[in-house]
This record gives sequence, C-alpha cells and structure tokens, in this order.
Amino acid sequence: MQLRDALDDYKRHAGDGTRFPGERRTVSGRFSGGNGRLVHVGDDGELRDFGYPLTGRTGLVRSRIGLAVGDEVAWLDEAETSQRYVGDTALVETVHETPRATVTRHDLTLGDAHLTRASVEFADGDVDPADASLVVYARFAPDGRDDRVGQLRYDDAVEVYHADERDFLASATGFADLRGQLPATFPELLDDDPTELPRDRDGDRYEEERLSGEVIADVPFDDGVATVATLLTDRAETDREAARERLADLFADLDDVDALAEAAADALPSVPESAPARESVVADLRVLSLLSAPSGLRIAGPDFDPYYEHSGGYGYTWFRDDAEISGFLLGAADAVDLDLDDWHARSARMYVDTQRPDGSWPHRVWPRNGALAPGWANARIEDGPDVDYQADQTGSVVAYLARARATGVDVAGLDATLVAALAGLDRTLEPDGRPVVCQNAWEDSAGRFAHTAATFLEAYSELARHGEGLSVDALDDPDAVPGAASLPDDLAAHARDRAREVYDALDDLWVPERGCYAVRETLDGGIDDRLDSATLALAAAHRSFDALGAADGESGAVDDERLDRLVSHVETVVDGLSHETDDIVGLIRYEGDGWRRADQLSEKVWTVSTAWGANACAELAALLAAHDDPRAAEMTARARDLLAHVSPGGSLCEPTTYLPEQFFDDGTPDSATPLGWPHAIRLATVALLDDELPQFADRAAADDD
Repeated sequence: MQLRDALDDYKRHAGDGTRFPGERRTVSGRFSGGNGRLVHVGDDGELRDFGYPLTGRTGLVRSRIGLAVGDEVAWLDEAETSQRYVGDTALVETVHETPRATVTRHDLTLGDAHLTRASVEFADGDVDPADASLVVYARFAPDGRDDRVGQLRYDDAVEVYHADERDFLASATGFADLRGQLPATFPELLDDDPTELPRDRDGDRYEEERLSGEVIADVPFDDGVATVATLLTDRAETDREAARERLADLFADLDDVDALAEAAADALPSVPESAPARESVVADLRVLSLLSAPSGLRIAGPDFDPYYEHSGGYGYTWFRDDAEISGFLLGAADAVDLDLDDWHARSARMYVDTQRPDGSWPHRVWPRNGALAPGWANARIEDGPDVDYQADQTGSVVAYLARARATGVDVAGLDATLVAALAGLDRTLEPDGRPVVCQNAWEDSAGRFAHTAATFLEAYSELARHGEGLSVDALDDPDAVPGAASLPDDLAAHARDRAREVYDALDDLWVPERGCYAVRETLDGGIDDRLDSATLALAAAHRSFDALGAADGESGAVDDERLDRLVSHVETVVDGLSHETDDIVGLIRYEGDGWRRADQLSEKVWTVSTAWGANACAELAALLAAHDDPRAAEMTARARDLLAHVSPGGSLCEPTTYLPEQFFDDGTPDSATPLGWPHAIRLATVALLDDELPQFADRAAADDD
C-alpha cells in the first residue's frame, strides 16, 4: 500500500463508525496464493498484492479491470458481482454482470505469478466481439517504490522496474493498446475528494508513458476469452528472457479453466472426504497455506495497516502465533488423516534457525528469511531491563519442538535448540515457580501472567515427556548459552521438576471470590482478577502436565482440587466474556478491552477468543474424561456450542469461510482477515472433538434436537 492509496482511503472513510480510514481492508473478497505470493481478489474484482512479507516483492498495489465495447468502458468493480472458491482450491471465480455482458473471471496465484482468465458472454446479439476488449489498469510498486520507476515495452508484455524488483504484465493475446500514467498529483492528493483512476490519456504528459508503475492495457478477446498474467521477479534471480518464457509457458499450460483448477488443486494438502467438518478443515488449510512463506513461517494475517495508523502491523511472524499454529497442525494431522510432514519439518527448521543465543526467540521476524522485523518487545536484544520481552513465545515454540521431536520430525540442531531453550526457560522462571515480569500475549501490558505460566507449564511438561536422550552435550559450546552449563545430566527429569514447580505456583493466582485464575500479578505485586481469554490456555497446559502422571502408570498428575478449579475457571471465563447481539455471538478478548472500538462503547468480539474458548472446553473435557469425571460431557457440549460460532454458517465466520480477527456488535468484521491463529484453533478443535471425544456426540445431537 502506497501513501497515496492510504490518503485516498482516508478521504473515502473518514468519520465512518466501523471503518478505520487509511487502511486497505480484506474483510471482503478472497485470496489466492500459497507458500509465496499472496494476491487479494476483492469482492469487486480488484487485485492487490499482500505478499511482500512472504517474498520481499511488492507487486500490484492497485488495479481495475473493465470491459470495453467500442469507445465505452464498463468497469467491473461497478457491476453486480458474485464470487466463490472453486472446490477445495484457492482458485477464485468472480462473475460480473454488466449491462452489455456477463464476464466470468478465474484468478489463480502460482508461485510469483498470477493469472486472470476472463470469458465474456454478450447479452446483445448485435455486439461484434472484435469491437470488445478487456481493459486492465495496473499499478506496480517494484521495491516498494512509486517514484523512480520505469517501463520496458514488448509486443505481449510490459516490464515495470526500479532497481532489484522487476514486475511483468503480459497478455496471451497481446495488447491492442498500451499506455502509462503518472500517480496522483500533489493537487489531487490535497483535494477533498478522492481521485478516480485511471485518468484519460493526457497528450501533454509524454513522460507518463514510461516513468511510472501505472499501466493501462487493452487486451483483445480470442473466442470470447482474454488471459492476462503478472509476474514478480528479482533481477538477480530471473532475467527478463526467463521471465517472458515463464509467462509464455503459463499461457500455454493453463489455457482453460480445467487446467487452472488442476494446478490450484496441486497447491494445497488433500483433505479426505471422510474428514469431520470437511468444509471447515479445507478452509483452515487453505488459509494457513495462503499465509505461509516458502520458508514455512507464516504472517499473522494480511497487513491491512502498513503505516501503523491504527495497529502495529500484521504482516510478520510472531513465534507465539506461529508455534501455536504448528502445534495445532501437528495434533490434528493424524486425527484428520492429513499429510503435513513437510509443513512440520519446515516449521521446526525455521524455529531452530531463528533461536537467539540465549535460548529465546525474538518478538517478530520477516517470514521469508527469519530476519528481525520491526517490533516493540525486543528487550532481550537491547540494553536495559527485560520487561519488554514476551516469554510466552519461547514457551510456545518449546512445546511444539518437543512434540515434533517425539513424532519423528528430524532437523539439524533440534536437540541443541531444545537444550538452549530449556536453559532460557529456567532463567526466566522466578524462585516462586512463575515466569518473570514480561509482556502479555496481547502485547498491551506487563506483569506476571497466568497465560505465560501456562505456556511454561506446557513447555516443561512436553520436554519432560519427550526429552529422553536430551543432553547438554548437544550444544557445541555450553558456556556460550547462559545457564546451560549448570543444567543437570537428566534433562527430562529436570523439566519434570520444573513443571511441578509451575503447577504448584499457579495457586498464587487463584481468586476464590471469582472462581477463576487471575490474569496477572501486577508490577506492584497486586492481583489483577479481570477475566481474560488468554488464561484459557491453562486447560491444554494442564492436560500436558497430566500426561506426565499417565506416563508413569498413574491416573494422572492433576489432582481433584485442581480439576475443580479448572472447571470453575473455564466456565467463569467463558460465561463472563460471552457477548451476544442481534448479529453476532462470541467471546470478547478480556474485560475492559478498549482496542479498535471506534464508535462502539463495549468490547468487541474476537474470533481468537471464541475459538480458544471452544478449544479450552474440548481440552478440559478430554482431561476430565481421562479422570472418569462425568463433567466431561457438559464441557464437550460447551466446546461444540462455541465452535459453532466460528464454523461455516456461524455468526463469526464470513461467507468466504474466513475468520476476521474482530467483529463490531452490528456484525461488521474488522482487522486482519483472514487471521491464521483462529483458523488453526478451529481445525484442532474439530479434530479433538472427533478423535478423542466422540462418545459425547450423541448427547450433543440430542441437545440440538
């Protein structure tokens, strides 16, 4: 998104009650992509690239497509439009009903290329197809620039370049006309009204033909079909001859809808027909693939606010979100019969590569290469106190890596990474058994949080369960990792002891008056007893801890008093954070949450929190069932009820099958869309309910009746 676009959107939406001006929203429309370039196909048909964090290439920042008949152009974004995904793929079909014709588009992103195939059916028999063409307006920003940009013209393509990035627009049928255009001028930017683009040709501005990233092309139809493609390249990796050959091959190989659909199907994991809640599972895997870089790391969501006007940005990898997603995928793969081995290995490899020398992981990184990204929680890299550090991120990564090791994921350096991480966890665990003062999961306050403790409990428990054979000898130089040299010989037993310490220390946060665990101990030593959906992580963490006892042949490690407290906590949090209006039902993030309310007076509903509630109820149900506790049935029913709100057809799931981060009370979706984290939670919860709690399905069906 260029500043010109942000200002244009500001003019269009300033003063709106539920839209924040200056953003490039993706709450409507659908994405195409997977493991690389990410292209948004708006519900009006506009194409925009969102894949810079994934590939380092900016590509398309604006576009419009129109149908020209003679001298008249009908812009498709002004026509009545419908849109869908084709089957289980990321092939987007968009149908535009113009006054003269029906235009059916198929958009597919493959690697760094994107193809748009448009077929036209005229309503009037008197229209000569030879008089019609597809009009394509495209603005590229190579290297993220809209200045110092040039164009090179070919018979069937145009190359837009700055320094390293070279972007191509090509047509399978060549160009009937091709011209350039300068970006919005200063007077246009200062005008109160937004600028309508593209403009008419200006014969006095000869330089605009070559000195901008904006192109307007007339593309002839051939037997009612016109196909255009864009390709993003780096000059050091792909020369222009190879780029043009790639485009020619794409046009030759993908010359009809069936070929596009076949190519799209090969890009996503296959989901068995027998999979539970299959539509939901397909949608979740599609989203998680869309948000993934070739490295395996994922952005949290498409970056709708690159200027940080109303947020801190979303086009980065947070190790909390990413490792939680990896863990959910690892747990769900076998249950749903998914082949995700490559995904598991890629994630583990990147976590190994991005670990810091002290055993921790940084705030956020660029997913394409793991380099440090802009952030505000890098205390362990900067000088000074470590308060602005998110210790839960390290806990989440450790839990995943320990589980991955147990399932056979084998990447170089994995054992050394786990040993260094164990030393890092120990250094951030206070003598009382709870983690140090740090930032919370929501990144908006500091203290000693129950959620952070939950991630430590789970990390230590998984290391204890799956740490057989781990040794300090895995480190090349134990003295180079703070605290590693003093670790005992039996690291699994040490992790077990630490898990017990955290388990016992959680009693410090129990609030009997509310029947729940406090969200945190504050900086002055007080107890913040507000309800917070992040504390729902305690359910899964206790289930991991309970498995330690089961591994020793006991009934479990969680005692009856703790089970009672967990049931009370989950019920209190779910009931206390539940919010219902005429349009939506779900959980708010935490009591007193004021972020992105706009004109709304109360807290907004979050899909992450709602899905987390469903998963926590399911995890607790499985824990209760392992203890032959009859409360498992009721907790399973709660899980299914909450899951329904974020499932296809639920009030928090868009018709696109996407889960936006938040909703206003009137049902307006907001913020990053789709957000990867709730999609992974949804997938894991579906798998857990089907695989481990099927004995309660009859009761759920009876309750529905």
